[in-house]
Amino acid sequence: MSAEANEASKKAFRVLALDGGGAKGFYTLGVLKEIEALTQGPLCKSFDLIVGTSTGSIIASLLCLGKSVDEITELYRQHVVPVMKPWTPWQKSAALRRLADEVLGELTFEAAQTRIGIVATNWRDERPFIFKSDPMQAYKRSASFVPGFGVRIADAVQASCSAYPFFCRKEITTSQGEKYLLADGGYCANNPTLYAIADAVRALQVPRSDVRVVSIGVGEYPEPHRSVLSVLRWIGYLFTVRLLQKVMEINTQSMEQLREVLFSDIETIRINERYTEPEMATDMFEHDLNKLGALWSKGRQSFETYEARLKNVFA
Repeated sequence: MSAEANEASKKAFRVLALDGGGAKGFYTLGVLKEIEALTQGPLCKSFDLIVGTSTGSIIASLLCLGKSVDEITELYRQHVVPVMKPWTPWQKSAALRRLADEVLGELTFEAAQTRIGIVATNWRDERPFIFKSDPMQAYKRSASFVPGFGVRIADAVQASCSAYPFFCRKEITTSQGEKYLLADGGYCANNPTLYAIADAVRALQVPRSDVRVVSIGVGEYPEPHRSVLSVLRWIGYLFTVRLLQKVMEINTQSMEQLREVLFSDIETIRINERYTEPEMATDMFEHDLNKLGALWSKGRQSFETYEARLKNVFA
């Protein structure tokens, strides 16, 4: 590596942004599997900021705690079905809470090994609610900043993943005694890339020319087909699932278009391939492990398209 290239590598500020998408996070993990192999080390050492929404918040938090992609993937294989398969919001939320408590325990944001952002939605105030680890990420009231508002990472992740009405909303109490009712971060930024870049260039004041962004979605797929009997039986449920899915997809695409308008000069690799094969039909509540394994494989294949550019990011 030339001295000039080495100097550019040293000053590069690398950002990882991870979309929401429920069980489709297996696609994200497939991409990350290859990125981790490329960097030859834990991704908390390769990125200066990792921001995630919903399923992306689970992956982001575990990466920031030093977990390998293989460890996270195994957790997904063990827990996605128990979380996604139950019928009622209370059952889903209880399964999610058990997962968060088991995996994250009492860990707080001080345990993060790199800067993190977890995106949730303040349900009552109808605005974003973002858990952060570094006082320098604060836009206001930095002097009184408390990492993650003083709550456990487990509680922040539950809030970010609370896709109401399919999950119960999550109430948290901050270290200052303030109570907030939170819901899935996908309602405000299912694709959190714009928020991540804003943190880098505005809050952390990194020169735009030094920022390198890797933004990973969950892939785009056909809608699942249902039998006539199934549709008649669950028509209300299915309509709501599809409506929620559509809201999240519109949100994802609009945030990407806005990023291109506002930050087109910042090097960004967006990985979110579209798959049209009928056998890839799925949604955020998928609990067929064979199908989820196929999403993981598609993520690894998507990496190949961007491999050369990704090598430059980590050169």
